Amino acid sequence: MKESLLEILCCPLDKHELELEDPEYEGDEVISGTLTCTECGERYPIEDGIPNLLPPDMRDKSPA
Repeated sequence: MKESLLEILCCPLDKHELELEDPEYEGDEVISGTLTCTECGERYPIEDGIPNLLPPDMRDKSPA
């Protein structure tokens, strides 16, 4: 994902800003890291350049 995407992303739980932590880059793309809500502290992983913004209870379920 492009780091500039942070300007439009927000926490799906409380709509506050997200902060990028521990980013790993490939060129100018963030390929892994964590997005953390500045208000509630919920953490969302970035894997293979894709932020997983599902609520925690939905994120942990494996597909059937």
